[in-house]
Amino acid sequence: MGSGRGPLEHSKPRPWGPDDEKVWLTMNSTTVSAELVLRLVVPDRATVPLLAGLSYTSADPYAIRMAFHVGNDEPVEWIFARELLTVGIVRRVGDGDVQVWPARSDGERTLNISLTSPFGQALFEVPLAPLTEFLHRTYEIVPAGRESSFMDLDAELSNMLWSS
Repeated sequence: MGSGRGPLEHSKPRPWGPDDEKVWLTMNSTTVSAELVLRLVVPDRATVPLLAGLSYTSADPYAIRMAFHVGNDEPVEWIFARELLTVGIVRRVGDGDVQVWPARSDGERTLNISLTSPFGQALFEVPLAPLTEFLHRTYEIVPAGRESSFMDLDAELSNMLWSS
C-alpha cells in the first residue's frame, strides 16, 4: 500500500505524507474523508498551520465539505464544488466569495483558497499532493460526468419544495 492507492473498502485512517505533515485518509465505497494541515496566510504574509477536515459522499456528488478547526470552537464549514477545486489545481477559477488558484510556497506546490464572507476574508495555502490524492479518491467513487446518476432528483426537488 505504499502508493496510497488501494481498494475502495479502506475503513481505518491511514497516514499519508511526510512525518511532519501527516494526512489521514479514510474511505469506503460511498465516502472519503481526510484531515490535513493547511496554512492560514496572515496579513504580514506569515502562515499559521490549521487543521482541516475534508469530506465527500456520493449522496452529494458535486460537493466537498471542508471544516476548518479554529481553536476550541466548533469547526467552520465551507462547501466547495468538487469541480472548482479540481480546476483550481491548474488555473485560477471562482467568482465572488470563493476563488482558488495554483501556487508555490517555499518550493512546494499548493492550492490557494481565498474565502470572503460578511465577517472578513481568509487566504489558505493547501499542500497540493494530499489534496490531489483526496480528489482522486472522490473520482474513484463518482467519476466525472456521472454525478447526476448518484442523485435522487425527485427527493431533492421534494425537499426544496416542501421544506419550510
